Amino acid sequence: MTGKISRRTVLRRAAFVAVGVAVGSQLATPAHAVGPAPDPAHVRDAIKKAQEREKRVQTGIPSTNGWEMEKVADDHGSVYTRPVTGVPVGGIQMRMADVETVLVHVVRRFHYEVETLRGGDVTGWAQPDSVRKGLPESNLASGTAVRIRSGSYPVGARGGFYPLQEVTLRDILADCDGVVRWGGDDAKPDESLFYIDVRPGDERLGKVAAKIWEWNYTPGQGSGVLVDTFQPQRRTAADQLAGRQS
Repeated sequence: MTGKISRRTVLRRAAFVAVGVAVGSQLATPAHAVGPAPDPAHVRDAIKKAQEREKRVQTGIPSTNGWEMEKVADDHGSVYTRPVTGVPVGGIQMRMADVETVLVHVVRRFHYEVETLRGGDVTGWAQPDSVRKGLPESNLASGTAVRIRSGSYPVGARGGFYPLQEVTLRDILADCDGVVRWGGDDAKPDESLFYIDVRPGDERLGKVAAKIWEWNYTPGQGSGVLVDTFQPQRRTAADQLAGRQS
């Protein structure tokens, strides 16, 4: 899907942010829970600045998974450089919050269980004009995808992973309950690509992120803890998901 996000949506979002900025300070403490109305001129100025910020960052065009592509990273949008704890790949530009939690989990498990990663092996956000809009690679431009060792897995080729590695990849996807898709399952395979496969607002993403967040703070769970990917229950879950996504 590459349809435009409506201009009304963009303006409404900008106005909401601007009004929040204008009145936010009045809601900061109980003593100011009820106060004078904000100065209209200040509100108009805040709206104008928010609209300019939206114009600089947003494209109004969704990537194939429905998330809006952004023109810049690390500049008042949703995409920022995020660390991947314990993995020497440097920061990765991706959409923050739940998307970040899930994609970082994928990268970390790949590093610990599939193949050791090094600096430059993982890339995230890409400029919208550098990706093909009708293909899953467009999800890079919305900050909802990562490429892992792209030089080793050329687009259009299958079989880049050994069978045991692919078993682990399937287990990683099952960990994410279907909210992440592997580009190796696409009609035109792109085995280095992993991307969010649910639309914005889908509650499944938040549930998976919350599960991973809990794992990260529970000893003996989460990425970095080796699991038996051949355990029957895990294999069944991975095989069932592969059947749905392939």
